[in-house]
Formats: sequence, structure tokens, C-alpha cells
Amino acid sequence: MAGRGGSIRVVNGYGKDAYTYCPVIIVGAGESGIAMGCQLKEQLNFDQFRIYERQSGLGAIFYSFSFAPNYRWSTFHPPGREIVQYFQDVCAEYGIVDKIQLNTEVAELRYLKDEGLWEAKLLHLAESAGDLTSQQRQQKINQKGRENVILREERVKAKIVCSAAGGLVEPNTWPKSIPGIETFEGDILHSARWDDNVNFAGKNVIVVGTGCSAAQLVPKLPEAPYNAKSVTQLMRSPPWVVPKPQPPFGARKWEKHTPALFTMIPGLGRIFRTLLFFFAEYDFFQIFLQTPMAVQGRKKIESQLIDHMKRTVPEKYHEILTPDYGVGCKRRIFDETWFPSLQNPAIELTTLPLASIQPRGVTLGPGRTYPHPENESSKTPTIERMIPADIIVLANGFNVATWLHPLKIYGKDGRSMHDVWAERGGPQAYMGTAMDDYPNLFIIFGPNTATGHSSVILASENMVNYSIHFIKRILKGDVQAVEIKKEAEIKWTRRMQDNLKDTVWMSGGTSWYKDENDWNGTVYPFSQIDYSLRCMFPKWSDWDIEYTRQGIVKKRIRRALSFIAFVAGIVGSYQIWKGPETVKFLLSLLQQRLGTLFSRIAR
Repeated sequence: MAGRGGSIRVVNGYGKDAYTYCPVIIVGAGESGIAMGCQLKEQLNFDQFRIYERQSGLGAIFYSFSFAPNYRWSTFHPPGREIVQYFQDVCAEYGIVDKIQLNTEVAELRYLKDEGLWEAKLLHLAESAGDLTSQQRQQKINQKGRENVILREERVKAKIVCSAAGGLVEPNTWPKSIPGIETFEGDILHSARWDDNVNFAGKNVIVVGTGCSAAQLVPKLPEAPYNAKSVTQLMRSPPWVVPKPQPPFGARKWEKHTPALFTMIPGLGRIFRTLLFFFAEYDFFQIFLQTPMAVQGRKKIESQLIDHMKRTVPEKYHEILTPDYGVGCKRRIFDETWFPSLQNPAIELTTLPLASIQPRGVTLGPGRTYPHPENESSKTPTIERMIPADIIVLANGFNVATWLHPLKIYGKDGRSMHDVWAERGGPQAYMGTAMDDYPNLFIIFGPNTATGHSSVILASENMVNYSIHFIKRILKGDVQAVEIKKEAEIKWTRRMQDNLKDTVWMSGGTSWYKDENDWNGTVYPFSQIDYSLRCMFPKWSDWDIEYTRQGIVKKRIRRALSFIAFVAGIVGSYQIWKGPETVKFLLSLLQQRLGTLFSRIAR
């Protein structure tokens, strides 16, 4: 289906004003970008699109799509490499591998009002340059020159843009308040930019952070193949740690039998997937709301998790691993290896603050980050220590406060989306997908679409299907542009922020869900059943839709056919009730109305 969207082509040849026209461009080849590409082909039979990915490979990190289920995972919790291979296989199956362009950053999007098109500024990057953070790339440009990072620029114009840039993209950098990093003689790496060439054997390792990534890597570092001499983990505050769910009948039986059972018994895999979804939805109502049921549910769960912690870790860590906020306020860790690994004498967990860096060591303290220093009854150490360090691993998360960073987007009036967000209080988008003043732009997994309980992939698929309701009409040539109404966007955002006040996410201290002003632009305050239904049935009255002449004709024909069906029903009823004379009168009236209607269509 090409329609009014046209096909990919070069415009103006070798002229100075030459550019590439692409009907649809997708920013990012993570799971959201892949899902959009697959559904453009599957639902619309449309292949005139490109997916631009800054990094040197696909960015997918989650499990499987509903439209391409995988029932042959090696384990109940498959490793990252296996998940990436799955996404590569999906791209091959749906024939979108040739649509993905790696090492290409979409640096800027600007809407050209006179042309009704988006202009994208592409940066073609040197090999592996896209795997660096934006700050690291700028440092490399400053040190070695622009040509060592950016090979060339390109302009691409598009009718439709789908931003699947994701939220976990830009790793947090080194804390600016900690001096001495420039003197450090060892290796420094971020858990999201892992370097397999770094040799950990016999080394003293400092790990900054106790989030999900740290919980996965810390237990492995003292073991083969890393064989680190020591691991000191720095914790700011304790997370709630949940025992990782185990498969029915145990891991061994699951790995042995389920691939065959899911393949041989039609629908069994779908049933299991659906059950997991409803269990997760129950979790939402049990934990994340401020209802009496959820308050009681949290107390019960917190007691269970504290008992689990005390049974699993050494007593010296009991105090610092007891959170002082409710479960669910911050991201939970589903773990089966981190807590047990704290029994390993090669691993030490501390809440002494990182004070400074030396060439081959770090200074911790004085003081502590948890419990609060003013807690006089606490026995947690506060005395300054010097610790040898050969490698520092940052597991301190991502920059999630600035959505779509570092992409710059300018709308009809030339205003930056980030500036609009700043004026309106924080990151926001209608249904997490659309902003007024930015026509034909669809954000996949935008503000207030994350969940604390369910699958990211489910949310992304919902947004993809929601966007396709509109994209389909544009590509068919029935619609020139769609844009959410300003009042609808503001009303939606106000509803998000008001309802979030009644959730656990706003009741605790600091978390990456909200900013310093308590603006939560991250989480959706309702269940995923609620969001799925909203995506299935768009509220068309919230949108400004600019129809083409073809679209107007089709719209009038649909109205005519609806009117005919309505009148035919009345005629049939009257024929039975009043007899033939009344029928003749109604048919004459219908003929007059249809003549008027079709004359309007012909204009």
C-alpha cells in the first residue's frame, strides 16, 4: 500500500537542495521500533519506511511480542543475548532487516508547515560511536575532531514520524560532585555499556549502585569468567527485593518440557501468557494504589520481604537492607542471586558515601547515606575509609528525567517540545503518544506509559496499534494530517498527575519515576486493561483531522450509505405497518435527499 504516502525516493537529484523522501521514518530499533515496523507490514502491507538506530545493534532488552511469541526459550528467565537473538529473528521473519539503518542518529526533527512534512537531520556515525553516550561523543569530538565521530549529515523528509527512542537510552554519567575521576588509572565503565575487553581477574572492583543491573552483575564478578579479587558495592538506599518468580513444576522440568508442550498443544502458550498478564494486573491493584486493600496488601508483602531478606543475607546487612518507604514506591528487584551473594566474603555492601577518587583507590565517608546520619540508634559505620580500586563500574541507571533526550523536536510554530514541556510542568503527551502542535508525530512509549507491574512490550504494542489507527488513514490518502487538540492534551495530562497522587509512586522519597518538583512523567496511574481498551477505541473527537478531497468524498459516501441503511429500515417497518402508499412517499423523500447528498459529493 503506497497511497498518498508515496514511496522512498531522492528529490532534486544532485542539487544543493536535494533530500531523501521517506513516507514513514521510525526513530530507534529497540522493541518499540521493531514492533512498529512489523505492524506496518503486517496490518497495512506497507514497506516504505526506514528505522534509524544510533547504536551499532538492536536495542531490545525485553521478552517476546504477542504477535510473534517464542515458546522455545532456554529458561524461564532467558539471558540477554538470547533475547537479542529473538528480536533479530523477528526482524528477519517480518522482512524488516533491510529497513533498519544502524549507526545513524536522528539528531533533530523539524516540522515544515508549508510542506506538511517532517524534516529529519541524520548524523551518520563512525563505527561504535553510537554506542557512546551523547556526552562521551562530544568529548571525543573535542579531543579528536568531529570527523572521528560524525562521518556525514543527511536530510530526510517524511510524512509521518514514529519516535521509538525509548526511555532507558542515555546512561547516567559520573557524579559531578565526586572529585578526582580524572586521576583514576583503572577502567571505568557503565553497566549499560559493558566492555568485554576489560580484564577483571584479580582486580579490586567498585560498583556504584544497587538497582536491577547491579543486582545481576555483582554476584557474577567474583566468579568465573571474571574472577575479581574483591567487589565493594556502594548503596545510597535499599531497594525492595522480591524473590524471582519460578516456573511451574520447577526450572528443570520447565526447560525440558514446555518448548514441546507449547508447540504441540495449540493455544497453550497463549493461555499461559494471558494468565501471567492477569496475575500482573492483580499486582497493580494489590500494591500500587492507595485503597484500603492495597494498603493492607503492601503491609503483608513488606513483612514477607523483610523476612526473606533476614533469612538470606548476613545479619550485619539487616539494618541497611530494610527500606524506610513502602514497597512499589521505587522499582522492585526480582532477584535470586544478589542476596545470596552477600554471603560471599569477596563482596561487601556499604552505605558509606563515595567522597573522592585516587589513582588506584577511592575514599568512602565519613558519614553514611542510609540510615539517615541523624539516626543515633543506628550501628551502621560512618568512619572514613580508603579502599583499593582497579575498576569502577557505574550501575547508576539512566537519564530518564529528560524524555526523548538527546533528540530535538520542533513543531508547527518552531517551538521545541522540551520547552513546551517545561512551560506545562513536565514531560507529557496525550495517551503518551501525541502532542498538540506536532502533527503526524507518534511517540511510542512516551511520558506516563511505563508500568510498575506489567510488561513494557504490552504497553508498546498498545501504542503501536493505537498509532496505526491514524497512520492507516494518512497512508491511504484519506487524511492529510492528524493532531491532538491542545485542550485534550492538557486535560489528559491533568488527569494523569491528579490520579498519580492516589498511587504509591508519589508517597515515598526520591525515585526515577518523578523529578525534584514531584512531577511524575513516567508511570501510567491505571491498569493495563484500562490502557489497552483506550488504545483499541480512540476518542476521535479529541483529534483535529485534516481530510484530503479523497477522504472527504469517502466520508460523505459513508454517511450516505448509513443514511440509506437507516431509511431502508424505516421503509421496511412502514411497509409492514402502513401499506404501499406510505412506502411510495418515503421512497420519493429518499430520492430527493440522495440527490442533494451526491451533488455535494461531486463538488
